[in-house]
Amino acid sequence: MSKVSRYTPATAIAVVVANMVGTGVFTSLGFQIIDIKSSFVLLMLWLVGGIAAMCGALTYAELASRMPRSGGEYNFLSQIYHPSIGFVSGWVSLTVGFAAPTALAAMTFAAYFDSAVGASIPINRSLAAVVLVGVLTFVHGRNHAASSGLQNWFTIIKVLLIALFVVAVYSSVITPQEVHLLPRSGDGALLASSAFAVSLIYVNYAYTGWNAATYITGEIERPERSVPIVLIGGTAIVIVLYLALNATFLYAVPMEALEGRIEIGVIVAEQTFGPIGAMLMGALLSLLLISTVSAMLMAGPRVLQVMGEDFRLFRILAVKNAGGVPRTAIYVQGLIAILFIVTSTFDSVLVFSGFILGLSSLATVLGVFVLRFRKGKDEHEGVTSYRTWAYPLPPLLYSAIMLWTLWFISVNRPIEAAVAAIVIILGFVSYVITERLSAARA
Repeated sequence: MSKVSRYTPATAIAVVVANMVGTGVFTSLGFQIIDIKSSFVLLMLWLVGGIAAMCGALTYAELASRMPRSGGEYNFLSQIYHPSIGFVSGWVSLTVGFAAPTALAAMTFAAYFDSAVGASIPINRSLAAVVLVGVLTFVHGRNHAASSGLQNWFTIIKVLLIALFVVAVYSSVITPQEVHLLPRSGDGALLASSAFAVSLIYVNYAYTGWNAATYITGEIERPERSVPIVLIGGTAIVIVLYLALNATFLYAVPMEALEGRIEIGVIVAEQTFGPIGAMLMGALLSLLLISTVSAMLMAGPRVLQVMGEDFRLFRILAVKNAGGVPRTAIYVQGLIAILFIVTSTFDSVLVFSGFILGLSSLATVLGVFVLRFRKGKDEHEGVTSYRTWAYPLPPLLYSAIMLWTLWFISVNRPIEAAVAAIVIILGFVSYVITERLSAARA
C-alpha cells in the first residue's frame, strides 16, 4: 500500500496566498475612489480589511490547532455548536464559497488571457475557462506531490510578478501622484462615513481566503503546530502585497483616471508602459488567476470529503486514492465549477455570497469563546495547542467589524440578505432530509 503523503507548511501558505490574491485587488479601487478622494483613507481601507483578516486568522489558528481536521468552518461549527450548523456551512461552501468563485476566477482568467493574445490568436473564453478548470482538477486529483508542485510554483510566480510590477511602476513613472500616508483635514469624517463602510465590504471580499488552510488541515504536516504559522504568515504576506499594490496604483495614475473603472491594473500599466504594457498586464493577471483557481480546487473538495465521512448519504465523496487524495470530491467540485461556467448562473449567487460567508466566519470566530468555556484544556494529550495571541482582542475586533458589515448589508441590501437567509434555511431543511435518508439506509 502506498504511503500517504502530506502537504508541507510551505504549500499550505501558498494555498492561503493564492486563495486571497485574486481579481479583487485589481478591480475595486476605481469604485472606492468615486466617494473617497483621499489616498490615506483608501490605504486605510486595505489596512483595516487586513487587520480584520489577521484577527480572524489568529482566532482560526487556535481552532485549527485544537480541532485538527480538514473541512474549515464545517469542522469547527459541527464540533462547537451542532452538526446541523456545520452541515449548512459546508453546503454553502460547496455551492457558494468555492464552486462559484472558482468559475468566476476561471472566466476572468479567460477574459484577461483573451485581452493579451486575442488579437493574434482567437480565444473562446468559455472553452478556455473550462479547459483551465479541467486541467487543474485532474492534476489535484492525482497525488499530493503533483498538487503541491503546481500550487507552489504558480503562487511563487504570482508573488514575484506582483513584486516586479510594483518595482517597475515605481521606477518608470515620470509624473508621480502624491500619496499621503498620514491623515489630512476631512479624513476623519471619511473614515466614519457610509462610503467607507461600503468600500470595506468589497475589501473584505478581496481578503476572503485567509482561512483556506483550515480546509486541508488534516493533510498538512504536524497541523497543530503548522496551521497557526500558515494562517498568520499567509495573511501577513497578502496584507503587504495589497498595501503595496494600492499605493502603487495611486502613485502612478491620477485618481480621476481610475474613478469608476474596473481594469485598474491594465490602466496603470498602459499609462506607465504604453499599449504593450497593457497587453502584458492582461497576460500577467491571467497567470495570477491560475493559482487562484488552483487553490480553490485544492481547498474546496476537502469540505465535501469531510461531509462524506460524517454523512452516510455522501459517503462516496470521502473516498481517497492510495495517496490519501480525495479524488472523487475534487472531481465533483471541478464539475460543479464547469457547470457554472457553461451556464453562467453563478452571478446572482456571488451577490449575496459575501453575506453568507461572513456570517459563517462570524459564528466560527465567536466559537472560540464557546470552546474555551467548554474545554479549558487541550483535547490532545501531550500536545500544546496554539492559543490566540492577545485574546480576547482579535476575536472581539473581528466580530465587531463583521457585525458592522453584516448590519450594513442587511439595511442597505435587504434583498441580498433575504436571499441569503432563504439559502441558510434551505440548508437546514437539507440537513433534516439527509439525516432521515441516512437513517433509513443504515
